[in-house]
Amino acid sequence: MYVSELILDYIESLEVEGGRSPKTAENYKLYLERFVEFTEDTKVANISTETVRKYRLWLNRYKNDAGDPLSTITQSYHLIALRGFLKYLSDRNIDSLSADKIKLPKVSRKQVTFLHFDEVSRLLEAVDPSNESGLRDRAIIELLFSSGLRVSELVKLDRGHINPKRREFMVRGKGQKDRPVFISKKAAEYVEEYLATRIDNLPPLFLSYSRNNVANQSGDYRRLTARSVQRLVTKYAKLASLTKHVHPHVMRHSFATDLLMNGADLRSVQSMLGHANIATTQVYTHVTDEHLRDVHERFHSDS
Repeated sequence: MYVSELILDYIESLEVEGGRSPKTAENYKLYLERFVEFTEDTKVANISTETVRKYRLWLNRYKNDAGDPLSTITQSYHLIALRGFLKYLSDRNIDSLSADKIKLPKVSRKQVTFLHFDEVSRLLEAVDPSNESGLRDRAIIELLFSSGLRVSELVKLDRGHINPKRREFMVRGKGQKDRPVFISKKAAEYVEEYLATRIDNLPPLFLSYSRNNVANQSGDYRRLTARSVQRLVTKYAKLASLTKHVHPHVMRHSFATDLLMNGADLRSVQSMLGHANIATTQVYTHVTDEHLRDVHERFHSDS
């Protein structure tokens, strides 16, 4: 059997059996199609360690339509997809190379950018909540920092999803997995205050007030987009004279870092962020290690 003949079955199994999102499945399909391109659609029985070695070299030299090379982490994603495909073949007793034979390259992760609490305070104070759009913006930033929501999760929220009184609700994140979300008292108060100013009955929690706003692909008119949230966070960061490049995901980093610096355990933070693997959450330990070093310097007596 040829690789191309089994890709679709594997991609479908990712969604149905693996619980992966359609976007992840789409990416894996692209990565495996590149493997088909490289091997000129070889038989799965012919995949060898030499095939993989040459494929890694090919990926390293690959240029996209714009002439840009693949980053190291993107090359890793191609190999992860291939490794998953080989495991799928093994699970179905189809002879091919063992998935264990594929070793991933070491990837140095970028330094996590986060805001200290005083910087978050400056960011919040830069928002003028004297009108409906200002209240909306303050509620958004309060919510991002107190919940650790991804911006994609935040813009999908409807009024009925969030309970400001209980200050907790469920959200469906990556991989279609539900997790509990908790918000601060202040965030809940700003959400309630913002909703009290609204005279519409539209479902979205956060609306766009742009005159150029049009219905999105689902026909959901006036729902605020992720791009708009990114622009407003960047705008207030500039007004607050923050020198860091601040975007919505920085607020998520700040949420996780603040929890760890105040004594939260890594497993709890993993659950609140919705990370499938704790290795993803461990990126924040590098940040908190620096914090612990500062504490040691400030409070430990010299011998």
